[in-house]
Amino acid sequence: MRMLAVLALASSVLVAQQATWKVDQSHSNVLFTVDHLVISEVTGYFKVFDGTVTASKPDWGDALVEFTVDVNSINTDNERRDNHLRSEDFFDAAHYPKATFKATGLRKVGNNKYKLTGDLTIRGITKKVTWDVTFKGQTKDPWGNTRAGFVAETTINRFDFGLKWNNLTETGGLVVGKDVRIRLNLELIKSS
Repeated sequence: MRMLAVLALASSVLVAQQATWKVDQSHSNVLFTVDHLVISEVTGYFKVFDGTVTASKPDWGDALVEFTVDVNSINTDNERRDNHLRSEDFFDAAHYPKATFKATGLRKVGNNKYKLTGDLTIRGITKKVTWDVTFKGQTKDPWGNTRAGFVAETTINRFDFGLKWNNLTETGGLVVGKDVRIRLNLELIKSS
C-alpha cells in the first residue's frame, strides 16, 4: 500500500514538472533558401505556422516536438512564383495544404547543441529528417512569461517529397536546385 502511494506521488511530480511550450508566431519564422540557375539563391518564408514542444527535463532531453506549416502561406516576394509553388508542380497546396513535422528523438551533442530527428511530411510523403538545433537560452519577459529560444536548421532534397518540377539551363544545370535549406528561428512561450 505504501509503495502505491510513493508511485502515485512520483507520478504526480513528473506530471507537474512537464511543461508545454507554444511557438510565439510574432517572434519566430520559417525560412528557406534554394539555388536558382546554379548561380544564385532564392529565399522565402511561410507566414502561417504553429508548433508545440512538451518537455519535463530542464535540458530538453525528453522534448516532444510537433510543427505544422500552411503551405498556402508561402512567400518569396514574387506573386507569380508563389502561385507556381502552390500549384501541382510543387506543393499541390489544394490537395496537401499542410506540411508537418513530428519528432521521434532528440539527442544532446554539445553545449546547447542537439540533433532532432523526426518525420517530415510534405505532399503526403513522409521522410526522416534530422535538424541541427541550437538552444539560445531561456528568460522571463516583462509580463512574467517564461520564454525559450531555438534555431533549427536542415537541408532536404525536394525531389524526395514529390516537388519535382524543373527545367535545365542551356549548360545542363537545374533552374531550381534540388537541395532546400530550411531555418527555423523559434521563440517559445511556456504555457501556464
